[in-house]
Amino acid sequence: MREPPPPLLPLLRSAAVGELLAWLFLHPENEYSTTDLAQRTGVSQSTVSREMDRFAAAGLTSERRHGNLRLIRANTETIVARPLIDLLAVTFGPAAVLPPLLEDVTGIDEAYIYGSWAARYAGRAGPPPRDVDVLVIGTADLDDLYEAARTAEHVLGREVNISRISTDAWADHNDPFVAALKDNPLFQLSAERSTP
Repeated sequence: MREPPPPLLPLLRSAAVGELLAWLFLHPENEYSTTDLAQRTGVSQSTVSREMDRFAAAGLTSERRHGNLRLIRANTETIVARPLIDLLAVTFGPAAVLPPLLEDVTGIDEAYIYGSWAARYAGRAGPPPRDVDVLVIGTADLDDLYEAARTAEHVLGREVNISRISTDAWADHNDPFVAALKDNPLFQLSAERSTP
């Protein structure tokens, strides 16, 4: 059965396409291998390879070989680059922008996007999210988290709200806030996600 189009951007064939494009176009200075993109998105490497072939055929990406490695980057010279970047920033952008910003912050055990953005990513219908809600579990410095949020806001063009709770609070099944979060979609933020 074919996967329905993602509510974040129903123009795309799948959420995987949106997330892959977001990693490429919201980090145009970087080159990625198909393995790296698979790890960052949680998409199988064979799917990443097929999508990279499609992107290259459409002129959206450029690539070079380094030994057996296929290194891919966004083609920012294409006429659709600027509008595509803007569209990806407000749809799939949080999945690609937040992980690198948070990976350098010490004291983060886990981090998730929750609320309307996570619900749309999970396939729940609704209007485009107006903001992005992030939950950090651990002891990270709030100033560092707020600085990451402000940087993300600049790229994503919308408010990013970061909350922090302790590891013990996250494990407390009696906390109504934690229970409500765990009963709704969560999008895990990490530089690498497991592939199916």
